[in-house]
Amino acid sequence: MTLKNAATAVRLNAHAPYSNFKVGAAIRAASGQIYAGCNVENVAYPEGTCAEAGAIAAMVAAGETQLTEVFVIADCPAPIPPCGGCRQKLAEFGASDVAVTLATTDGDEQTTTIGDLLPGKFDASHMDRS
Repeated sequence: MTLKNAATAVRLNAHAPYSNFKVGAAIRAASGQIYAGCNVENVAYPEGTCAEAGAIAAMVAAGETQLTEVFVIADCPAPIPPCGGCRQKLAEFGASDVAVTLATTDGDEQTTTIGDLLPGKFDASHMDRS
């Protein structure tokens, strides 16, 4: 299965009864395994979960901590970018040159990198007090 197929399929499982905005994400881990996630809304909006976060959580739950490719898809007019929080989450598990494909359900795709999505990322070096 491709990242696109995995993201497209999992998007249909999104729980989006309030916005009806379904998002699917798939990531490839360093092992080659694909992990997918979809957005899960909650009536208390800040308590929802993004598709990218769900895919990362599935990867970590499986014992992996490095992603090598990302695909995000939604039914929207332009390719869907990850929110700011998910950009930071992607940067936690992927190098700045990792490809991130942003897509619409109509077939429009744009490829960028984690580094381009989050320049000047916050990382562990900022916590070094020596």
